[in-house]
Amino acid sequence: MVGSYRGKWAAVSGYVEEESDKQAYREIWEETSLRGEDVELKSKGDPIAVVDQQMETKWIVHPYLFEVKDPSRIRLNWEHVEARWVKPEEVKGFDTVPLLYETLEKVLKQRL
Repeated sequence: MVGSYRGKWAAVSGYVEEESDKQAYREIWEETSLRGEDVELKSKGDPIAVVDQQMETKWIVHPYLFEVKDPSRIRLNWEHVEARWVKPEEVKGFDTVPLLYETLEKVLKQRL
């Protein structure tokens, strides 16, 4: 989605190239330098279809919620220019990728 939504706020994301759980950890590592032991899975939601009418594209989002054990260890890669900790309801005030808040709501309701 990097090429598609430049300048928009987003979560760590990527294309599913392997089993979705493994891919989630891989994307976290690629985009933040955090390893599996640096995060704790809190919630996993059912895949969500996100349709972008303007781009005529349908994304299948596999939502996850992880807790970062030590935020000072985060090192963003080239895909991100900024990271910010916000309360879930504050996400609605940001210019985000499609359905970011709605996806967040689903994983917050399904905490492990």
